[in-house]
Amino acid sequence: MAQCGDDTLLRRPISIHRVDRSKLAVLYAKLGQGTQWLSKQKEYAIIDILGPLGNGYSINDDAENLLLVAGGMGIAPLMFLAESATSKGKKVTLLLGAQKAETVFPDSLLPAGIQYIVTTDDGSMGIKGRTTDILPDYLDEADRIFACGPAPMYRTMNKYNLLKDKPCQISLEIRMACGMGVCYGCAIKTKQGLNQVCHDGPVFDFADVLWDELVDI
Repeated sequence: MAQCGDDTLLRRPISIHRVDRSKLAVLYAKLGQGTQWLSKQKEYAIIDILGPLGNGYSINDDAENLLLVAGGMGIAPLMFLAESATSKGKKVTLLLGAQKAETVFPDSLLPAGIQYIVTTDDGSMGIKGRTTDILPDYLDEADRIFACGPAPMYRTMNKYNLLKDKPCQISLEIRMACGMGVCYGCAIKTKQGLNQVCHDGPVFDFADVLWDELVDI
């Protein structure tokens, strides 16, 4: 949770993108006042950060073939996961969706050895369409699925049963206020009851979320 300037009341929730010993990197889009401020900070600037908070993805030892599904900025935490998985000798396939070629994460920054398939909404790079369009083509080989993207992506996966009941962990993108489970501003309904995305998530088992009762986020 990053405090982005004196003019923003609430901290901004940002995923850990990469870790290198004592250093960590974040990846974000300049969409609002907070991230615009963050983009203007110079080297060695001091930024007030609270964290790490919440949970993360977990890779079972018996999982050998991982399928990663990233919608837009969903590549941010999945990059961290891909690096961890490849270091353990796992096979990783990444489906990466973006609106257009200019916003596609560069493959030169991906870990070596992963399979990388791009979709763009306008067809300017890779396959025209969305990751959910090609997801069924890569299910058979996958032991585990990990996804991060906007709520509409997950709703499509649920509506059309695209996962075919395969185990899938997802990271929910949602507005958070306190980031510590105090305010209940990011609560969602799951099979285990009311959960808070900031405290109990942001990573959940896909099958545990009650998608029909999820409000727009």
